[in-house]
Amino acid sequence: MLKLGVNIDHAATLREARYRGLGHGEPDPVEAALICEAAGAHGITAHLREDRRHIQDRDLWKLREVVRTRLNMEMANAPEIVEIALKVKPDIVCLVPERRQEVTTEGGLDVAGNEAALTDTRKRLNDRGIEVSLFIAPDPAQVEAAARTGSQFIELHTGAFAEHFGEAAGRVREVARLMAAARQAHQAGLQVNAGHGLNYQNLAGLLQLPHLVELNIGHSILCRSLVTGLDAAVREMLALMRDY
Repeated sequence: MLKLGVNIDHAATLREARYRGLGHGEPDPVEAALICEAAGAHGITAHLREDRRHIQDRDLWKLREVVRTRLNMEMANAPEIVEIALKVKPDIVCLVPERRQEVTTEGGLDVAGNEAALTDTRKRLNDRGIEVSLFIAPDPAQVEAAARTGSQFIELHTGAFAEHFGEAAGRVREVARLMAAARQAHQAGLQVNAGHGLNYQNLAGLLQLPHLVELNIGHSILCRSLVTGLDAAVREMLALMRDY
């Protein structure tokens, strides 16, 4: 069964637009997480960024208290954030690149260029019982490097697939890259997740990928929830994934 992890960051984005720095406000990303779980989501994803633009430390601690499925903490490989992860103990950490000027995470990690540092962080997290995933582009060198770090998962960056979905040649090219990366990762002993830019229109084009464990989807579900409600938005996405 293909699992769905719902990223609730942008519930916090909406809250921070009005209540930034106040320590309260709506919508509450923790409440959103509970609704997603009740609707059938298999996990909750939250990205504690260094600039705290959406998810705050208090959100992460509360999520750790209440999430009963699987808490996935997205984070940069930054000393402060690593220390927080070691204390919070999410079920899994997904290490991602992070730039202050980006709107959301752009591109994948350069694992090949930062292998030693990522391996060290992976070991520290694993020693605390936390699984590790690396968010990477579907590039053979990056998959190979990810395997060498000893990480349990990769998460394939599907942004290029989403960007080129409306163009037949581009869609075929990006699906082929993702399929090759998924096979390579599986052969190397890595489990395979995917995410970024996935929505109700392009999801079907991704379901031909082999060896997928989980899709992490956030923005599209939260946008859909403005029309249908969050419970219905999660259930609709799960229905699209059912035949994998």
